[in-house]
This record gives sequence, C-alpha cells and structure tokens, in this order.
Amino acid sequence: MRVAIMGSARGEFVTARRPKLHHLNWNLLHTFLVIVEERSITRAADRLLVRQPSISAALQRLEETLGGQLVQRDSRRFVLTKRGELLHKECVEIYRSVARIGEKLSEEHDELTGLVRIQIITHMVLPTFDRTLSLMSRRHPGVTLRVEVANSHEIVRSVSQKLSPFGFCLLPNPLAGLNCRHLMREEFGILCGRDHPLHGRTSVPLHDLADEPFIALACGQDGALEPMVSLREGAGLGSRTVGASPNLEEVARMIAAGMGIGILPLASVQDALDTGTLWSLSGAGDDLGADLYFVASPTMGMSAAELAFQRLFEDVLEAEAAPAIIDAALAAGVALPLA
Repeated sequence: MRVAIMGSARGEFVTARRPKLHHLNWNLLHTFLVIVEERSITRAADRLLVRQPSISAALQRLEETLGGQLVQRDSRRFVLTKRGELLHKECVEIYRSVARIGEKLSEEHDELTGLVRIQIITHMVLPTFDRTLSLMSRRHPGVTLRVEVANSHEIVRSVSQKLSPFGFCLLPNPLAGLNCRHLMREEFGILCGRDHPLHGRTSVPLHDLADEPFIALACGQDGALEPMVSLREGAGLGSRTVGASPNLEEVARMIAAGMGIGILPLASVQDALDTGTLWSLSGAGDDLGADLYFVASPTMGMSAAELAFQRLFEDVLEAEAAPAIIDAALAAGVALPLA
C-alpha cells in the first residue's frame, strides 16, 4: 500500500512505502538518534566526527528504508514527523538495551593483572578501539595498557618476531603468516597549504602535481609497508621531496606552511581542512585509500591480559555489527510500529 503524506513546509508530497526492515541497521538508527538529540544535521556531524553530507545521506537512506519522511527541516525549523516521533521513541529503547550490554560486560570485575602492549599507527581514528580501551579499564582495572605509536613496517616486524602480540597498521594486502583482520578503508587526500599557489583549486590533474615539492611521512619512505608509498608512486608524486617527518602533525605543519604538497589521511586532519589551513586537491586524491588491519601472531603465546584485550576487541567489533543487535532487540519485544 502507498499513501501520500504531506511533507515539509513547501507542500510537497512524499510517497510512503512499507518499511524494509531487513535493510535496517543500527548505524542508521544511531545517526538518526543523534540528529534528533542535536536537532541539527551540522551539529550531529560534529558530534559523530563525520562530514555533513554523510549525515544527510544516512538520514535519506533511513527514510528510504522505512518508506517515509522522518524529519521536516528547513533553515528555520527542525520538526519530527509522526513517523519520526515513533521511530525516535523506539531508538531510545534500543539504545538503552545496547547500553545495558556494555554495563553488564563491565560489571564482571576480576583480579586479572599484567601489561598489554598495543602498537598503533600515528593518529589512528578507530572508535571501536576507543570503546575497547574503556571497557578493558572497567572490566580489568588491574591491567596496565601501554599504547605505542609506530609505523606499519615496524608493527608488522614486531608482531612477526613475537616482540608484540598484536597491532593496528595499514597494509596494501593481508600478510601470510599473520592473522590479519580488515577493519576499515581509510581515505587519503593530496593536500596543500593556505599559502600554496594551488590552494582553492579543484580537480587539479595529477600530471600538474608531478613536479610539485613533496612533504613525506618518514614511515612512507622507500622500503616501508605504508600504502602511502604505493599511493604516492601510483599518482606519480614525490620526485622532489623537500620535507619529511615520522610525525603526522609535523608533516601537516610543513604542508600548511606552503613548503609543498603531501598525502595524509583525511580524518586525521579534518580540523585543518575545516578551517582552510589545509586544502584537499579534489579530483587528484579522490581515489586514494588504504586499509587498516588488526594483525596478530598465530603462534605467540599470549598472557591472560593480552588474550582478554584481544577477545574484548573482537567482541566489540561483533557488537558493532548492527543487524545482530537490532535483531536481538526486536526479538526481545522492542518493536518498530512503522508498517
């Protein structure tokens, strides 16, 4: 059945369809919950640390999935439709159910002690890791966590030689001999500074950048596993390297100073992009990306504390696979009366 529903102050009609609940996932519902709490697409994007178009697209997908408009919005007001009000009420209940999972996990304190050494790449943006740290400290307060920053080549070498049980690194492909779990695709961009002649330009052809002075992450130099090497060489950049540092912030500083262009993960420099200190040369960096992996040794004997951290991280990953949580919530009687 289709029903014409009056939408927005412009007097438009939105066609309502029966919800496709098998396409529903927690990420969309959580985004909607934050939008309602912030009463703003822009503020929701700031809170979730993503760009505004991503939030707008998520809301549109949710409305398409549920077959009707959820929010009436323009430059002056933000109002939930009746359908939106019903969904918000159910989202709150689902969120409380999910929150109780974390609370129950954190209630089981024990006397586990020891040191867990965790190696990560610089400026890693991974909320799942942050959540695991929080739960680990509550479940096992006697365990000490030591987070060490290294480049991907060093992390792989350390795990391979059983000097460290596991780590988080960028890889072009999974490595034989190690357990490699893909976590996310990280977007990179070719950047310049405010005072650079290219600042403000878009769709700059790669061949126009080939001879530009280049600022490199030291971990992205020849011989390392960082995908920035293949990204740089594949784009034909870096023939004139005028600056380098193993520290991402120092690379960003040199780029911002106008010394040259560079390739950096966009999530790590989002604030600088928002303020205009750095500029992404769109068109040149649109296809740049690298894969973040959790790597572990299959043969290293881990301590009880190390095993506890690894299992908890994997549990959090599974819990964030949203459909399973939604299915459990629906099976428990938390219905979505939207049909």
